[in-house]
Amino acid sequence: MALIVHLKTVSELRGRADRIAKVTFRGQSFYSRVLENCEDVADFDETFRWPVASSIDRNEVLEIQIFNYSKVFSNKLIGTFRMVLQKVVEENRVEVSDTLIDDNNAIIKTSLSMEVRYQAADGTVGPWDDGDFLGDESLQEEEKDSQETDGLLPGSRPSTRTPGEKSFRSKGKEKTKGGRDGEHKAGRSVFSAMKLGKTRSHKEEPQRQDEPAVLEMEDLDHLAIRLGDGLDPDSVSLASVTALTSNVSNKRSKPDIKMEPSAGRPMDYQVSITVIEARQLVGLNMDPVVCVEVGDDKKYTSMKESTNCPYYNEYFVFDFHVSPDVMFDKIIKISVIHSKNLLRSGTLVGSFKMDVGTVYSQPEHQFHHKWAILSDPDDISAGLKGYVKCDVAVVGKGDNIKTPHKANETDEDDIEGNLLLPEGVPPERQWARFYVKIYRAEGLPRMNTSLMANVKKAFIGENKDLVDPYVQVFFAGQKGKTSVQKSSYEPLWNEQVVFTDLFPPLCKRMKVQIRDSDKVNDVAIGTHFIDLRKISNDGDKGFLPTLGPAWVNMYGSTRNYTLLDEHQDLNEGLGEGVSFRARLMLGLAVEILDTSNPELTSSTEVQVEQATPVSESCTGRMEEFFLFGAFLEASMIDRKNGDKPVTFEVTIGNYGNEVDGTSRPQRPRPRKEPGDEEEVDLIQNSSDDEGDEAGDLASVSSTPPMRPQITDRNYFHLPYLERKPCIYIKSWWPDQRRRLYNANIMDHIADKLEEGLNDVQEMIKTEKSYPERRLRGVLEELSCGCHRFLSLSDKDQGHSSRTRLDRERLKSCMRELESMGQQAKSLRAQVKRHTVRDKLRLCQNFLQKLRFLADEPQHSIPDVFIWMMSNNKRIAYARVPSKDLLFSIVEEELGKDCAKVKTLFLKLPGKRGFGSAGWTVQAKLELYLWLGLSKQRKDFLCGLPCGFEEVKAAQGLGLHSFPPISLVYTKKQTFQLRAHMYQARSLFAADSTGLSDPFARVFFINQSQCTEVLNETLCPTWDQMLVFDNLELYGEAHELRDDPPIIVIEIYDQDSMGKADFMGRTFAKPLVKMADEAYCPPRFPPQLEYYQIYRGNATAGDLLAAFELLQIGPSGKADLPPINGPVDMDRGPIMPVPVGIRPVLSKYRVEVLFWGLRDLKRVNLAQVDRPRVDIECAGKGVQSSLIHNYKKNPNFNTLVKWFEVDLPENELLHPPLNIRVVDCRAFGRYTLVGSHAVSSLRRFIYRPPDRSAANWNTTGEVVVSMEPEVPVKKLETLVKLDATSDAVVKVDVAEDEKERKKKKKKGPSEEAEEEEPDESMLDWWSKYFASIDTMKEQLRQHETSGIDLEEKEEMDSTEGLKGPVKNKEKSRAAKEEKKKKNQNPGPGQGSEAPEKKKAKIDELKVYPKELESEFDNFEDWLHTFNLLRGKTGDDEDGSTEEERIVGRFKGSLCVYKVPLPEDVSREAGYDPTYGMFQGIPSNDPINVLVRIYVVRATDLHPADINGKADPYIAIKLGKTDIRDKENYISKQLNPVFGKSFDIEASFPMESMLTVAVYDWDLVGTDDLIGETKIDLENRFYSKHRATCGIAQTYSIHGYNIWRDPMKPSQILTRLCKEGKVDGPHFGPHGRVKVANRVFTGPSEIEDENGQRKPTDEHVALSALRHWEDIPRVGCRLVPEHVETRPLLNPDKPGIEQGRLELWVDMFPMDMPAPGTPLDISPRKPKKYELRVIVWNTDEVVLEDDDFFTGEKSSDIFVRGWLKGQQEDKQDTDVHYHSLTGEGNFNWRYLFPFDYLAAEEKIVMSKKESMFSWDETEYKIPARLTLQIWDADHFSADDFLGAIELDLNRFPRGAKTAKQCTMEMATGEVDVPLVSIFKQKRVKGWWPLLARNENDEFELTGKVEAELHLLTAEEAEKNPVGLARNEPDPLEKPNRPDTAFVWFLNPLKSIKYLICTRYKWLIIKIVLALLGLLMLALFLYSLPGYMVKKLLGA
Repeated sequence: MALIVHLKTVSELRGRADRIAKVTFRGQSFYSRVLENCEDVADFDETFRWPVASSIDRNEVLEIQIFNYSKVFSNKLIGTFRMVLQKVVEENRVEVSDTLIDDNNAIIKTSLSMEVRYQAADGTVGPWDDGDFLGDESLQEEEKDSQETDGLLPGSRPSTRTPGEKSFRSKGKEKTKGGRDGEHKAGRSVFSAMKLGKTRSHKEEPQRQDEPAVLEMEDLDHLAIRLGDGLDPDSVSLASVTALTSNVSNKRSKPDIKMEPSAGRPMDYQVSITVIEARQLVGLNMDPVVCVEVGDDKKYTSMKESTNCPYYNEYFVFDFHVSPDVMFDKIIKISVIHSKNLLRSGTLVGSFKMDVGTVYSQPEHQFHHKWAILSDPDDISAGLKGYVKCDVAVVGKGDNIKTPHKANETDEDDIEGNLLLPEGVPPERQWARFYVKIYRAEGLPRMNTSLMANVKKAFIGENKDLVDPYVQVFFAGQKGKTSVQKSSYEPLWNEQVVFTDLFPPLCKRMKVQIRDSDKVNDVAIGTHFIDLRKISNDGDKGFLPTLGPAWVNMYGSTRNYTLLDEHQDLNEGLGEGVSFRARLMLGLAVEILDTSNPELTSSTEVQVEQATPVSESCTGRMEEFFLFGAFLEASMIDRKNGDKPVTFEVTIGNYGNEVDGTSRPQRPRPRKEPGDEEEVDLIQNSSDDEGDEAGDLASVSSTPPMRPQITDRNYFHLPYLERKPCIYIKSWWPDQRRRLYNANIMDHIADKLEEGLNDVQEMIKTEKSYPERRLRGVLEELSCGCHRFLSLSDKDQGHSSRTRLDRERLKSCMRELESMGQQAKSLRAQVKRHTVRDKLRLCQNFLQKLRFLADEPQHSIPDVFIWMMSNNKRIAYARVPSKDLLFSIVEEELGKDCAKVKTLFLKLPGKRGFGSAGWTVQAKLELYLWLGLSKQRKDFLCGLPCGFEEVKAAQGLGLHSFPPISLVYTKKQTFQLRAHMYQARSLFAADSTGLSDPFARVFFINQSQCTEVLNETLCPTWDQMLVFDNLELYGEAHELRDDPPIIVIEIYDQDSMGKADFMGRTFAKPLVKMADEAYCPPRFPPQLEYYQIYRGNATAGDLLAAFELLQIGPSGKADLPPINGPVDMDRGPIMPVPVGIRPVLSKYRVEVLFWGLRDLKRVNLAQVDRPRVDIECAGKGVQSSLIHNYKKNPNFNTLVKWFEVDLPENELLHPPLNIRVVDCRAFGRYTLVGSHAVSSLRRFIYRPPDRSAANWNTTGEVVVSMEPEVPVKKLETLVKLDATSDAVVKVDVAEDEKERKKKKKKGPSEEAEEEEPDESMLDWWSKYFASIDTMKEQLRQHETSGIDLEEKEEMDSTEGLKGPVKNKEKSRAAKEEKKKKNQNPGPGQGSEAPEKKKAKIDELKVYPKELESEFDNFEDWLHTFNLLRGKTGDDEDGSTEEERIVGRFKGSLCVYKVPLPEDVSREAGYDPTYGMFQGIPSNDPINVLVRIYVVRATDLHPADINGKADPYIAIKLGKTDIRDKENYISKQLNPVFGKSFDIEASFPMESMLTVAVYDWDLVGTDDLIGETKIDLENRFYSKHRATCGIAQTYSIHGYNIWRDPMKPSQILTRLCKEGKVDGPHFGPHGRVKVANRVFTGPSEIEDENGQRKPTDEHVALSALRHWEDIPRVGCRLVPEHVETRPLLNPDKPGIEQGRLELWVDMFPMDMPAPGTPLDISPRKPKKYELRVIVWNTDEVVLEDDDFFTGEKSSDIFVRGWLKGQQEDKQDTDVHYHSLTGEGNFNWRYLFPFDYLAAEEKIVMSKKESMFSWDETEYKIPARLTLQIWDADHFSADDFLGAIELDLNRFPRGAKTAKQCTMEMATGEVDVPLVSIFKQKRVKGWWPLLARNENDEFELTGKVEAELHLLTAEEAEKNPVGLARNEPDPLEKPNRPDTAFVWFLNPLKSIKYLICTRYKWLIIKIVLALLGLLMLALFLYSLPGYMVKKLLGA
């Protein structure tokens, strides 16, 4: 069964190009050969064949695509032909000729003709015809005999045959030693067969009918034909990194360019945590302290007394210098401790922990104002213990953190909505147990030297294993360890370590470490990290973390034991391990706990328990794996290793490691279990060609030692020539290939995607056409890949050793990829020209996700290490992941380097590889590797370049199946390499001058050559051809054509002393011409390409070069294209790059504007005095005029100069332009000061305007109006602007006018409502706070609405709409706000007060960043070029660019082709001396008044030990240095300065303004906290007019007074004059016309006295605010603003130390003087007095039992204070012995306080401690706390309950005690909220609450109180007494008499006791006593009486 397609011809093609065809069926594509240089007919004449296992369905489709083939860029699709196979299925043979369709499904002329045949099966799947797979009819009998169907390999080429060619790979009849024909030994052009599940036993039985061959892979149509991965038209990469990918290559894999290990290098990190406050802490009357821990550092806040909701606002900073892995595993722990003091450590209330990595992965690397949930680790059944509100931020070097603006905190009081948890983590986290099961370990290294072993042996008398291992597990800041297994290389533990933590945990990684227990030297043997994100899935179909039981491999330092291991860090898990250390079998399970279960142990201590052992087979059946490697080349061996013989060792796990002498593993072969017939069969079968077990092949794991030969002065090579050494290793591992296969499939998809995305980016960057098509292709490929994954991955379902994680991961990967495939499909449809960039970002997310999914957490086969050894010492290594080498017969599952030649660069191990040592190559290997099951190993040689014979180890006969120990190549070709080294750019500065003396060294195989050295340049144009002659390459000619070896180019800096410094490296692949090909287009001559140069991991420039490899045919070099000898006599025998290759040049003129030099630093300790600037580009250049005295005037006196130069037509090839500044010293000496390379001239290229385009100045007026409208519609901006249409823009009315109108309507008697702010009350701060609200609102809007990207893109693409878009957003913000207001019009919304005001206040613009970033650095015509100097990057961290800057050159460039079109020079007022720089101001010195307004600073870095700072402002400009030291602000990290400073300066000498914040210190010098630098000159001269911001409205008095000395109309007139714009023409009724725009607006203005005057200023202002709409000259003018600038400290480069809000105004001194500065001094808090009268309490819980009577009662008193003033708490007197819970007090508290209405905070100043020098100002929320207590005489008073009232919004009190409920305080019912600042007087009942044992609130009493707020003046006029004192005393409460204690008034008490309760009892007792008395008397007197009676006395 097969489908055969014979593609004959394609005709009617257009143009002349290389053609290639791609034929696809069932997702499987073949490529034709490339037809070079054909015109209208392409004669392919090729046959393609697909063996198929399932019959072809009549709806299946065959697709043929024809491309123009390009080596470098993507192939360009000409057309496609699709055909449904219905007819083919019916007729079995069809001939077709038809036209193609293009990608828009339109028919094109081009047509093709072909024949399709289908060989159907006759109903059954009979025995396979080998010819179907092996493609060659003459199959040797021998081959059939051995029946190795299970060993067939996929061929690497489709079985296509051109008639003239018998076979692609004919080795003739050279017989290998085994006697078989090489053709099939190497299984080359085969489409390989599948493994037949049951191997047929030898010829005895034919296959029975009832047992068809079981195909192990699903249908055969998925059998992959491996094809050259470089040919898919949608996947051919541009030469973005190197041209490696551009050639069709199926034998070589891409080398990795980046050398230096990035992991493990320490970096600077800063963790900053602000603890703001805590709420709802559990516990009664506590004194809480918050402890913040990061890693091992602890810091504490101050203690707050007796409160459950303390307010701290304290800031802590932790600095670290560690590697990222260590940093992100550190735990941040926030805990609250109760009553800690010097003597006692306090008790833990609760804690919260998360790792640093979680914070770092948040947007902006921070959590801002979030609430952390506290829980008690010792009592997991308890529930939550409170909340702490904090900010947590983690900053690495170079991260900048945007601090969200802080304003009112109302919305943040919603605790549940702002929890400190990452997205997607549920707020209710449950407790869970994490069971880490440690089963056993294998392959541990010796941990004692043999010397020690001998000593031990002498003492103990036995030889034991020299290691005592135990396992330690770290998780979430806790650690647990297993028992120690004494003396064991294969320890068995079967223990589990149990952690208890909240789930999901906020700590991402678990660290598992095997350690060697030793009294002296307890060290880690190996470390493994378990990333919980990879072993769990939080989706709705997700799964809890689970793992194993599975083996994990540990890597670390080399295994030879030394006492002090220099690479010990590697064993701790830092950096990339350089050797296999051990493997550990572990498992992990998570169980969510039910905390209500009483048997649960409630502590979270780590426990270690026994675990149930698992069977050996649970991790998979042991299989024998076979690793083969052939060393084809070893060159570039560092000269340090050149004198001793070198050998290479390959290891996999411990196999092959000879130096350490480890034996084979304990379980060498799979045991034969009696029941497993099949297995026995397999083993015998696989070993039948290996001789019997005894003659088993031993491993050969290292190459024979060989002495290196010299290549050049730096490098050596090994002379392998035609004899290539091989290695092979047998090893046994559990068979878990499925895991690796799935990872490989995903890697393949990801690699393709990454390559495609790089292409698209490159296309966008180089402005190639149709990047969107390429992106569509990429997405198409992605969705196909995803579907392919779904069909392939779900195999081997019944595998017994699959763990739960395998199953779950498979499910989730399939889900993810399925959805990704669908998303890719739908995205593909949305890719449009203008959305490419956004869609590209989305695709990047796909890529990250794929990479994440492909990383398999359960290891199987360890990685392969290749070590270079010299003199038995390990020198350098390379590590190749085993999955990249793993063989599979399904193409997608195949490892990307399997059976390919891989170029490896060996690097130094561990820390030695850091820094510059890591950049050098230790050796370069060309290595062929293959790894697979031994029984599949038949074709392990198939990918080698052909033309070799195998050399076996002589081991008797019949061992023909032994792998070769070396290969001898009989075929060799000679070549000549021509390296055309044209130029390099943006190289790295290696000398102290900031320049380099670069030369390039080119390596190819074992030859190297250098270009000449060019002195003092970073952009050398070598223009040199290097010729390498007589290169011998081994292998078949045609293979070398497609697969040439790579060329390595290294760039060095020549030093007069010492050796050359390494500057970077890149790779290239040459273009190959065989002897029988013509040297003609399209392939030759080759094009110059850019190759990215890397230095370590950083890019270090580009190389522009081309490389061609020309075969020297039989007739010698005569056939080669001629080499033109050296033309240039000056350069000696240096050959230039030939004409066809070097770029086409044309004449350009470069005009340079020389403005001035700034901030030049000293050179060699001498000051720069007479500098000059030299500009050089492509060998030509110009010098500026000399500055005669740099100190007096650093500007140039000649402004514009030009030079002409020949530049390439192609802009991408333009060389950089170099700017160098030299200082002219006496005696004609020159010193280089610094230099700058402008790497791309593109932004300076002048393109003449296109006159034909619809021009702005077309007809039609555009009206922009400013009429007042109905107030409701406020701020709705209507925008419709276009060049020609009439547009109306309604802009806000002058606010004050409307306000006045309203006031007038009301009449004077009525008082204005609350919301209407009184004009006199408004100040600059009102405006500022209103603006901040707007900004926050806009940011929020931005996040929520995020205008659909598509729409936005479209708006941006239409020029000129940029302004209005902003208005649109603004109006949107306003609308939203209105909505909000209308939705919740509940009464008493204090929070809305500031919002409502908002509409009535003029605003300014608050920029959350620097003004420069908003206005493109003000480089609209004057650019600033930083001059750099000095050697860089050799120190550890690479010095930042900042430190290398030695000054700045100001000027500009303009590049254009000459001659220019006429009309440019003919414009009016054209001054030829200024060339293109018309209309620039003069650069003579000018005096300016600079006015700096500093508003406030936020988040300053603490400078004092107490975690605070005492900041003050210092300003420096030129010689002026202002230090505002006396006005420092004590102990504040968010100081409000509110100051303005005036400085007179003269530009250009004084143009760099530095605003710094210092920390005041009583003793010692003041420390710099941070500073910001502002370049005033660029602002001053900018067209954006940054001298004085344009306000929103024009007003001549009040808080919004116009600041600029020029009125809007004057500014407008001046702008029009400068821009040569017609206007302004002021018309009647407030109209003004500028160019073709008309602006309208109010035409009157009111002065202070309310008089109205006509004015043009409003309309002029309207025009200015829309200046960007003016045609031709329009640009955005800087509005009135406040900018936020980051403060930086030179000692901590790159890490923000806080932010400063300020703005700068500048006024030229020759203009009218500006008015007085605005008053922005901080608002003074207003003094208030709060009077609280506590009248009564009711229903207070009764706490005491009466001593005598056991009766319940309470001695009640009420305590009150304002938050933050606990010291000033006030108590009422005690109401003793309340029996009903009722208390009467009539007691008055007086609380004076200072209050800032705008911020809703109380301001208080107090000394922090007795040692403080001065008082610190605190701002705290205005909250009144009332508590009830029970007074006790002898013990501490008992706390009964409390309520906290926020004075701005608290529930209105109930009228009666009955109506007062608990819900009022908990907020469960909707109670009207009131603000005491509005109501002034409130009386009512409020509930008091406390928490019971179950942590729930309960009502413990009610209090009747009256709150009365007065200002300080009112309080003075109307004084009252404290408590019940004069004046205005309160009457005594009417309390029941019992209130007095019995010992004060015992009689009363007794009377009370007797009267009330015991009256009857007493009466009864008295009666009884009387009765008894009478009885007693009776009895007493009876005898006497009787005697008397009897005796009758």
